[in-house]
Amino acid sequence: MKSIVAGREPVTATEFVELALGIDLELFTGPAAESALERAARLDVAREVLAELRESDPEAAAYAASLLRTLPLTSRPSGQRPRRTVRRAVPVRSGVAA
Repeated sequence: MKSIVAGREPVTATEFVELALGIDLELFTGPAAESALERAARLDVAREVLAELRESDPEAAAYAASLLRTLPLTSRPSGQRPRRTVRRAVPVRSGVAA
């Protein structure tokens, strides 16, 4: 059986939630990398949408509010490379008693 929402067939569970609830998940959770200015603008819009949702659909508003509390993926400050840890193999000596 196919699940069709609003005339569209969702491919992923995330897409199904977005279509069924009418909530853009990325608006509330944020993309993997965004600047501080982009984040502030996105959160302003998300708060406005959340205020409207609270009036029209309290259940969807509760879900959207929980999305706002999720931690976004952390990104490294630009220009910094990740720290690399190198593990060196310990040579095994045969015939040596401990």
